[in-house]
Amino acid sequence: MRSALIYLLAGVGGFVIMSLELLGGRVLAPYFGSDIYVWGSIITIFMLSLSLGYLGGGRLSLKDPSLTRFSFLFLLAAALLYPLVYFAEPLMEWVFEQIEDPRYGSLVAASVLFILPTVVLGFISPYSVRLLVESTHRSGEVAGRLYFVSTLGSALGTLMTSFYFVLWFEIDTILTGLALTLLALAAIGYAGRRL
Repeated sequence: MRSALIYLLAGVGGFVIMSLELLGGRVLAPYFGSDIYVWGSIITIFMLSLSLGYLGGGRLSLKDPSLTRFSFLFLLAAALLYPLVYFAEPLMEWVFEQIEDPRYGSLVAASVLFILPTVVLGFISPYSVRLLVESTHRSGEVAGRLYFVSTLGSALGTLMTSFYFVLWFEIDTILTGLALTLLALAAIGYAGRRL
């Protein structure tokens, strides 16, 4: 039960990461367009942020790993993601006024908006591995299975966001839904801490 819960949390975490990344293009488009350099900025910021998160999550997992602490990561990610609903537009407007070149403007805007929540979301995978590994001789198998589930969640997040969510909902509604999803994951993880 405990392992299934951790896989579920990691899979839905992957869903949220890719959904947020795709929304990044929609968030930046009114100010910086949707050319390749805008997507290059978004992908670069997400990749750098996730790499920092993987590093941080690995280090954090060495210090008394628990489902309670794991749940806190989802809570923190929600707290960092939700303000985008209110502050994304004014921040982009400010960046747009300061930096005329849309290449660098989009890079700075993507950094300001997405680094913090994405770094925290990056903590999920390595922390999940630590919670799942019971013996070192099976660590590769566990990591492979976890990355399969997480990447599958990312693929679903990509499809759902690009094929459906952006057609059905406003961007702020989707961002709110992602933050609420993270809060629900935090609650589920916390409730399952005794498993």
